[in-house]
Amino acid sequence: MTTASTPKGERRRQALIEAGAQLLAEGGFDAIRHRAVAERAGLPLASTTYYFDSLDELITASVEHHARIELARGWAQLRAMTDPGPQTLIEMVLDQLLGDEPESEAVLLRYERLVATGRRPYLRPLMQILSGEMYDLLAEMFAKGGLPVDRERLEQIVHLVDGAVLNAIIEIHSDPRATARRMLKATLQL
Repeated sequence: MTTASTPKGERRRQALIEAGAQLLAEGGFDAIRHRAVAERAGLPLASTTYYFDSLDELITASVEHHARIELARGWAQLRAMTDPGPQTLIEMVLDQLLGDEPESEAVLLRYERLVATGRRPYLRPLMQILSGEMYDLLAEMFAKGGLPVDRERLEQIVHLVDGAVLNAIIEIHSDPRATARRMLKATLQL
């Protein structure tokens, strides 16, 4: 019998995961601490160690939860796509790669999170799975948008967007999304 095998245990564990995912989105990995997660979830501090063997396990569950929400939002956006034109496609791709919050601070937090993931080897297996799922979603977006691409081309596009965003982030008064949009349009010749 696991610690979260009861309905109440599952609800509590899920509340901790959701709280961790919120903290991750708001402040990166440093924001996920036992006390902060418990407070956000409205649960006793001891619940974080009762339902998770380590902080790494809680972080992993939080990262996966956050990523699955983003992937689900992307798939829903794809299903709802009525105008598969190039502008719609570009915005959907940017939503998936940069998030749907247009503020530069939100994009910066997202990229800080991605870079920080590389310093956490325990996350690598999960990130490989999530990355593959994101590439599958992006491939479907391009196909529905009338611009089917193979995996190699898709990787080039993602790397181009990432490079454009990182360069825009380091510039003063820049708009990373606008920069990525401009580069994506030029690369796709739209």
